[in-house]
Amino acid sequence: MADALCPLCEADGGLLVFGNQFLRIIQANETGFPAFYRVVWRAHVREFSDLSPAERDICMHAVVTVEQVLRSELQPDKINLAALGNAVPHLHWHVIARFADDSHFPSPVWCAPQRPVDDQKVAALAARCADVSRRIAEAMAP
Repeated sequence: MADALCPLCEADGGLLVFGNQFLRIIQANETGFPAFYRVVWRAHVREFSDLSPAERDICMHAVVTVEQVLRSELQPDKINLAALGNAVPHLHWHVIARFADDSHFPSPVWCAPQRPVDDQKVAALAARCADVSRRIAEAMAP
């Protein structure tokens, strides 16, 4: 079940880290936030409650796995979880490692920046995310 007008039905929406018949995990292409991942449900559903109880367990297992890997590999100050879907009404979870010195902290990544982007820190974090993505894929593998 797909929606031809939905960007998450049409494309991965970032670098594919893991995928199976239920969901895909991508590293989002969000400028200044290389440790920004999304868990995207494959079928075009709008709300978490559209899933069966078993599907909700599968989805939340993926969200928790991404969070745990981000925490163990990057030791962020906070993990942000969000499932807004206002702009793209296709079930997906944002899992974002946040750091006290990132450009927007403590505000959400969608708000105005609090300080300039530190390009060196962002580049160093981006370099570490290759290992993070590999660990996520390993943790999700059956």
